[in-house]
Amino acid sequence: MATQISEYVVLKEGEGLRLQSGPGRDLIFKVTGEDTHGAFDYFIVEVAPHGGPPLHVHHNQEETIHVLKGRFKIRIGDSIHYVDEGGFAYLPKQVPHAFRNLTNEGGEIIVVYTPGGGHKFYEAFGPVSRNPASTRQDIAAVFEKYGMTLLGGQLTED
Repeated sequence: MATQISEYVVLKEGEGLRLQSGPGRDLIFKVTGEDTHGAFDYFIVEVAPHGGPPLHVHHNQEETIHVLKGRFKIRIGDSIHYVDEGGFAYLPKQVPHAFRNLTNEGGEIIVVYTPGGGHKFYEAFGPVSRNPASTRQDIAAVFEKYGMTLLGGQLTED
């Protein structure tokens, strides 16, 4: 099934839809599922030193990670991988995963979700995850609403 994309997008460095994820993770969406008629999202994640998302699973979206800056520990299922600058990881849907920036400096990764639409999750998740009064149940509810399940905590350094 071919997807028709009605308009092209050209952006300069730093341009795009800026959203916040969890503490220490800012996102710049270059295109969203709305731009690509649901085909994919393409975004840059600025990851704080030693930052990263908790263990979770996407039920409907495939994900890729391309490391631009930093060194990342990536869990895919039960396997642990260490990915340096220029490295890449594919995270299939239905497989639990998480990542962590192992450096003392901010990291940067390119993430692609297919199908697109992930920006809607981050529009809802950012404010909840950065609110000190939010509980784990509040955060888990946002994951569930957008076709994901929160499974655990952040990866450890070792």
